[in-house]
Parts: sequence; structure tokens; C-alpha cells
Amino acid sequence: MGFKDECGVFGLWPELEASRQTYLGLYALQHRGQEAAGICSRDGVKLHLHKGLGYVADIFTEATLDRLPGNGAIGHTRYSTTGGNVASAAHPFLVEGRFGQLALCHNGNLTNTESLRKRLIQAGQVFSSPSDSEVILALINRAGAATLEEAVMEALGQVQGAYSLLILTQDQLLAVRDPHGFRPLAMAQLGEATVFSSETCAFDLVGADYVREVEPGEVVIVDAQGVHSRFPQPRVRPKPCVFEHVYFARPDSLVYGQSVMATRRDMGRLLARRHPVAADLVVPVPDSGVSAALGFAEASGIPFEFGLIRNHYVGRTFIEPRQSIRSFGVKVKLNPVRELLKGKRVVLVDDSVVRGTTSRKIVQMVRAAGASEVHMRISSPPTTHSCFYGIDTPSRDQLLASSRDLEAIREFIGADTMGYLTLEDLQVTMQDHDGQSFCYACFTGDYAVVPEGLT
Repeated sequence: MGFKDECGVFGLWPELEASRQTYLGLYALQHRGQEAAGICSRDGVKLHLHKGLGYVADIFTEATLDRLPGNGAIGHTRYSTTGGNVASAAHPFLVEGRFGQLALCHNGNLTNTESLRKRLIQAGQVFSSPSDSEVILALINRAGAATLEEAVMEALGQVQGAYSLLILTQDQLLAVRDPHGFRPLAMAQLGEATVFSSETCAFDLVGADYVREVEPGEVVIVDAQGVHSRFPQPRVRPKPCVFEHVYFARPDSLVYGQSVMATRRDMGRLLARRHPVAADLVVPVPDSGVSAALGFAEASGIPFEFGLIRNHYVGRTFIEPRQSIRSFGVKVKLNPVRELLKGKRVVLVDDSVVRGTTSRKIVQMVRAAGASEVHMRISSPPTTHSCFYGIDTPSRDQLLASSRDLEAIREFIGADTMGYLTLEDLQVTMQDHDGQSFCYACFTGDYAVVPEGLT
């Protein structure tokens, strides 16, 4: 626990109930962002937009969906990594410029936003939000190209970093993935419609058939002529974010063409072999630790139990009692099953440790429930560096593993023993035979695209 979800995008064309299908797609992607959501549709005359702060089910009703007509739509669920949790930064962005109305959804972070924004402001551009996504729209509208398609290609040549984009006009739906493929984007078929989503679990909900990943550096164009694609930028070695498989994606999704459930169980199996321990129970930290804990239990032979129960109905904020309750923030989300834990040697399996404060509170909670021993096992390597590609991580000096060795981490969280998955084991689970096929920057500090101002 500790990382915060990023964003999810979904779109399709042509489909008679485009906005309703997009609503369902966003529902499936709610785990990727709970701060805001929005849908933009096209009806052949104009684009229609509705967005707001909160959960998908709170923002959209039958009446609002009726006001989003047409056979094409794009949508977005948001967790802010840039721009803050403000209404002006919610997606999609809708503007009107030299190519008519244009809507855009973005998952990822640009790494050269500040220099681009400064240049555009000096040229007279006005921005309505601090979002880097608005910078992309400004570059498209200011491009010298004669057509929208070429203007998008020109804009992409100026931006750096992570971006999976959906762009909607009256005539086209474009799906774009950055050359390194940092953030996921998949493609499916629903009848005559082409569908795009950050994860395949959304395809399952709307009944679409998975086709393939949008390739790193690819621009897929859907219009009246059908589906075609281009690769406008020089090819580089792809570096998709490995943390999608460690934590972010739903286990029932395929991401980068691989089963998330399968890779997480493999992580747990290798973790059990790397750090064996005598114990009575394997207990996951729900929900993201469940799959790895199943693999750990399978490889170790130690029984698996849901010794911590998660409250799935906790909103983005909650009212705390006037009189302080110890570890209230964790208690409102997790509760131990005392009858299972009392007197037991417990292996807690989680996906990652960020600041370490939540892990420490969970260890304290399990001990208070009567566990005789608590052994922490983490199904990823130590997180030592910040992410600049669309994951909300603290600054490096706030990351527990950036300044502490294994023994100091164990002591801080209060576990009897501590063990992480090694980078080499993670590469084995991802079938990354040369260790170069994914982005591991949060574990290594090896950034494929170095952000502005990073020394």
C-alpha cells in the first residue's frame, strides 16, 4: 500500500450507444483513478462533454448520458499526478481551434512540460489548467500542418515522456502511445466498433474481443475509411512500466499481452523460494497483495487465509473522530480477523513499501490481533526512486528504501523478518530475458527519458 493509482482511458467508434459503453468501460477502470471522470461524445454535428470530480457512478446518470449522443466517445478516470485534484484538470479536455472541436484524454506524464508551457505562454497561449495534457492540445492547434492527423504527428515530435492518448474529433478517433510505451493501451473489436482501453478488463465488461496492444510509438486512426496506423517517430527500445503488473492493473486484465494474475502469482512463488520462513499462515494485504500471496502459499506449503478484510466502501475522504484513534486511517480500510491471527506466525504479503508508515501500522494491527510473529514479504524490489511517467510517487527522500538497508527497513516497520523480491526474480516473472524490456526506474533510477531538472 502507498502508491496511488494513475489514470485510465477508454474510447470506441462507431457504436450506437457509445457514451453508455464508455461509461461501462470507465466503471471497469475505476481502480485507476477515483478523483474525477469524464466522457466526450460526437454526433456528427458537435462534440458533447460531461465531467466532474468523484466516482464514475456519482458523475453520470441516465440523464447525463442522454446528453452525450452519437456513435463515438472517449472517457477518462483520473488520479492526479500533475495538475492537482481540481475540476479544471479533469479529462477529457475539449477545445475548439483551427481543426474544429478536439477532445483529448491522457494517461501518463510529460517530462518536458515546463519548457513547453513556458514557450507556448511566450507565444501567447492561454492555459485554463496546470495539466500537461492541455500542453499537448496547444501544440496540436499551433502546428503548421495542413491536416489534423499531420498536426498530431508534429506535436508528438515535441513532447517527451509518457503518454497514452485518445483524441476525438467529428471525423476521427486517434489512439496514441509514446515511443517507449510507458503506459498501457490495448485495442479490441465490438461488432463494427474499434475499442481502446488502458486495460482489457474493460473489454470484458462491454463484451469486446481483445485484438492486440497499441504498439509503442504507434498512432491508430479510426475514421470512415476504417482503421489504419502510423509510426511517426523514430523507433526506440520499448520500456513499459513494470509496476502495472506489480500493483496497478486489475488481476483479471492482460497488460502488455501478459496475464496480470499469472505474473503476480509467479512473483509470490519466487518470493517464497527467495525468502522462506517457518510460519502458520500466509495473509495478503488486500487487494493488490492477494495474487502474490496465493503464489507464496502455493510454493511454501503454508496455508493461505484472508486475515485482513478490506472495507471496499471507503470513499476518497472520511470524517475522523474528534478524539484521536491510533492508526485510524488504516483501521477504516482494513480490519484483522482475530480468530485467524491469534497465536499464529503470520507471513504478510504486500506488493510494495513506499514511505513505510502504512506497512508499520498494518504490522502493529496484526500483532495487536494476537499474532505471535509477523514476517513481511514484498513481491517487488525495494522502491528507491521516484516515477516521472504517470505514477504518483513521493519525492525520493520520502521513500523508505532510498536511505535504509533491509535491516533498517525491517526495524522501522516492526516485522520479525523482512524480504523483498529481487530485481532478477521480477525480470524472470516478466519473461524479460535480458533485463531490458521493461521500465524498472523506480527500483534502479535508470530513466529511459530523463525529466527536466533531474540531476
